[in-house]
Amino acid sequence: GAFTDLDTGATGLTAAEATRRLEAHGGNTVDDGRAPSAWRLLVRQFASPIELILVLATVLSGVLGDWTDATIILTILVLSGLLGFVQEHGAGRAMRALLATVEVTATVLRDGTPTEVALRDVVPGDVAVVDGGDLVPGDCIVLSSTGLSVDESALTGETFPAEKSATPTADPAARTARFGTHVVSGEGHLLVVRTGRTTEFAGIASRLAARPPQTGFERGMTRFGLLLTRLMVVLVMLIFVANLLLGRPLVDSALFSLALAVGLTPQLLPAIVSISLAQNARRM
Repeated sequence: GAFTDLDTGATGLTAAEATRRLEAHGGNTVDDGRAPSAWRLLVRQFASPIELILVLATVLSGVLGDWTDATIILTILVLSGLLGFVQEHGAGRAMRALLATVEVTATVLRDGTPTEVALRDVVPGDVAVVDGGDLVPGDCIVLSSTGLSVDESALTGETFPAEKSATPTADPAARTARFGTHVVSGEGHLLVVRTGRTTEFAGIASRLAARPPQTGFERGMTRFGLLLTRLMVVLVMLIFVANLLLGRPLVDSALFSLALAVGLTPQLLPAIVSISLAQNARRM
């Protein structure tokens, strides 16, 4: 059945066949290993309501001919965005460097001999040898087990380990072990059926990564920015109308309202928040 479908046997694959399958199926990883785009990270620094207020103030200053104010606001905006970008990019690079130092391995049968390989090099058709503490290297079928139990809490939320057995009469779930789980006790041989982004764990991970929910802090910052925006619009309109009613020139009234809008906006707040978060992420 499974051996025939995967063109393998109880002694596993040859090294040459494993290499060929690795090229065909790709690495046994959930993500593609690419770092977030630097351009996307840079654009994100200017995407909050607070930055948009400053951009609008800069545009209005330029339109009204006040290039001094426009230059000052634009300089502060660019510097705060660049500071946040440098800090976040550095924190991300430090995290990737830390992850690169951790090499997860699995023991599989290659040419009939137990061989330790990097987890990313496991391919469909491999026969894995597992015991206590090992990660399950893919979505697998249990070939043999001796007191084998697996912690599946990452997938099911179940706190107690699940017993695994190769007995045909056992529960179907007990005859399989999935990627993203680990062996608690016992030992066994597993036939790897699916790896990498074809596993059930990868499907769950992709749904979670599609649109990460905002944290409470991010929601608070967004609400704060929107509150500033509403407050600025109301006050600027009221003061602009009051100046016109008092007979002030149109351009002077607009510039005064614009100055008030800029004064209500804490220009360095985005930079302070981004730098603080990035530095503490790197420290962790």
